Amino acid sequence: MSNEILILEKLDKLEQKIEAQNLLMKEVLNFNDACNYLDISASHLYKLTSQKSIPHFCPQGKKLYFNRTELDEWLQRNRQTPTDEIETMAANYLLTHKRK
Repeated sequence: MSNEILILEKLDKLEQKIEAQNLLMKEVLNFNDACNYLDISASHLYKLTSQKSIPHFCPQGKKLYFNRTELDEWLQRNRQTPTDEIETMAANYLLTHKRK
């Protein structure tokens, strides 16, 4: 019996990985795919779309669609620069802009 449970668990994991791969192959995502891709709740995604905070398409006034590359860009906005990178930029600035 435990072997059957183990096999079912492994099959479930494989199914989830295949679904994730299929999601990465799509260029245009529907609402549910976008929720899974962004790992956010449906209510949060509805809130983002109603506030026009996230790029989306609504071709016939009801269903929402998302471009995966635009979602990637949206996810990567507001990058936080690490401290060591800021220090390097400051040192370079001081070297190139010496006081006269």
